[in-house]
Amino acid sequence: MNTEKQHSKMNKKARKKKVLIAFFAFVGVVGILILGLSLYGKYQLSKVPALSFEKALEYTTKNNDDAVITVGIIRDGHISYTVYGENGKELPQKLHTYEIGSLTKTFTAALINMAISEGKIDIDSTIDTYLPLSDRNEYPTIRELLTHTSGYKGYYFEYPMISNFFGGRNDFFGITKEMVLNKLSDLSMDKESYGFTYSNFGYAVLGLLLEAVYDADYTTLVNEFAVSKLGLTSTKISDKSGNLGNYWDWKDNDAYLSAGAITSNISDMLFYTQMQLEENSYFAECHNSLETINATTEDYKAMDIRMDEIGMSWIIDSENGIIWHNGGTGNYNSYLGFNPETGTAVVILSNLSPNYRIPATVLGAKLLMELEN
Repeated sequence: MNTEKQHSKMNKKARKKKVLIAFFAFVGVVGILILGLSLYGKYQLSKVPALSFEKALEYTTKNNDDAVITVGIIRDGHISYTVYGENGKELPQKLHTYEIGSLTKTFTAALINMAISEGKIDIDSTIDTYLPLSDRNEYPTIRELLTHTSGYKGYYFEYPMISNFFGGRNDFFGITKEMVLNKLSDLSMDKESYGFTYSNFGYAVLGLLLEAVYDADYTTLVNEFAVSKLGLTSTKISDKSGNLGNYWDWKDNDAYLSAGAITSNISDMLFYTQMQLEENSYFAECHNSLETINATTEDYKAMDIRMDEIGMSWIIDSENGIIWHNGGTGNYNSYLGFNPETGTAVVILSNLSPNYRIPATVLGAKLLMELEN
């Protein structure tokens, strides 16, 4: 009996050892694969700056019959758009519904700007002035949240993210307002200042703040703002209605709606862009620099993308006089950039993942620079 137990233990140890060896071998192979893909990606990336917008678009849509990329242009007062499909071929002029991702943050910022102008909030007040938070912590100001200089990370782990990952859902699906408030009370931003860190969490907090001062949920606030104040009839928090499919799942009261849940079409987004160029009262203050961030990397610079300063969510390329923002979800990515001096603007709406070939931000920056030059 003892001999059998010894054999059993030895067999278990042997199996465990084999599993560990197999695991580490797998990790090693994956590591080599990731490194190889990274090096290949950098090699491919190195060729992008030399491509024209047209060639970059052709490459991005090459042999992909699902690709639907809509490109809008404002130049010399003329507004136009073109829909492109596989291999950069023009498609019929149809208004497709896209997720605009983090371009949602520019709407959230505009609502914050409206609340400031109405005297409901002060940009330099800390968030605990308006939210029910623990008094034992230090909290950032609204200005710091708007400019991604609050010290908050991009997001914080919550348990629904596990099931979201395995279920193939949006990471932020089911992250409740209570979870965000509880996390806020656990964090203390006690440094005098923090550098630029792009934070979806920070914009989720701004959504909660808007709900508190207007006594209405964010979906109602932004949907009514889009229609009643801006005249955007096809811009709203996603309800998964639209012709392109693969839209993110959201729950009605998710906390991260204010960071990236809006869907729209090119007609509305060009009208929205025109309002930016005209310095509409809801947006004029949003474009003014609130912070110097110097977040331009060498890779960005090679693509003519600069992040020198930031206003209320809007990123400022001070070298080229361009104000811009982008967005990305699981299956969509977008870009909106404009030069208020020349009146030139570009909007790119894509139904491709931000990680797929050349993203909308690079395409948009290329086209805008070509039009400017």
